[in-house]
Amino acid sequence: MKHIKQTATAVALAASALLISACSSGTTPDIAQNAADGRPVVNKENWPEKVPTSGLAKDLTLPLEAYMASYEDQVTIEQAANDLQQSCMKDYGIDLTLPKAGANPPPSDNDANIERRYGITDRAEAEKYGYELPPELREHTKQPMRELSGVEVEVLTGHTKPEPPKAPEGVRTGAAFSGPGRTMPARAEYNGKKVKTGGCIGWSKEQLGVQEADPVVVAQLAGDSLTQSMKDDKVVKAIAAWSSCMDGKGHKGLADPYKAMDQGVTNDGVPSQESIALAVDDIDCKKQTDLVKTWSGVESVIQDQQIAENKSRLTAIKEQRGKQIATARKQMAASAR
Repeated sequence: MKHIKQTATAVALAASALLISACSSGTTPDIAQNAADGRPVVNKENWPEKVPTSGLAKDLTLPLEAYMASYEDQVTIEQAANDLQQSCMKDYGIDLTLPKAGANPPPSDNDANIERRYGITDRAEAEKYGYELPPELREHTKQPMRELSGVEVEVLTGHTKPEPPKAPEGVRTGAAFSGPGRTMPARAEYNGKKVKTGGCIGWSKEQLGVQEADPVVVAQLAGDSLTQSMKDDKVVKAIAAWSSCMDGKGHKGLADPYKAMDQGVTNDGVPSQESIALAVDDIDCKKQTDLVKTWSGVESVIQDQQIAENKSRLTAIKEQRGKQIATARKQMAASAR
């Protein structure tokens, strides 16, 4: 399960929250602009396809994906939130430039992570990179941002800058001790204006109608469907056939495709000839046993049932997200004027 993209708790504004956390602790976040080489900060050519266009997962989708936010939608909401936060801060007399959303795309368009949900599926990529991601998805676009002062953190977040955690009596501070920084509620006002509940970040969420529990609900259902599918007789037999195929190619003792990923991922991120050979054989055996089609077919049936059982809640989530996207687009258009 750890190989499934773990974004169940991610929300549209997660990047902003992480950014503030990094700045508040006195560190520089590893997000930044490639100004020197002239490349665009946001390169949509590197964004994931909404539906895979190659490999064994080509044209493959799962029913629950209809209720998941696409990467484009996530970026739209995040950028709109950034614009609102910058405008909000300016109202307090604070100039702040937040990183552009969409600079560092994930390998998959949504939480289903369909390209690697059942292990790797693209032979052309496997021949080059084994189990690693393509170079363009491993590079990190940087956008430097100044460290925020204490009062700026308060206005932005609605709480004080986190204090370094204090070690319990008798425990020495350092690498062996870690803990969350302690915060206090922000001051009541700044520059003659009342500080908003949750700061400018909280205010931006309210303006966009962001409900952070929604992505968790859908991702949890998707996690449950994957777990259930692995117990289905058809999938159990298909995985066993894949394992037997791998045995025949000299890869002994691999119970499932996730074990192959464990074995094939390298420590330094540079694929070895051995990991490439394993990856290619992995995909060839998936094709020979029709594993991906069988597995996804079983999981689709499970998800159809989940949707039927949770129809009203999922419909509400989808409708609410549609409103968020529409509001975010209007906000971005207003900011561009």
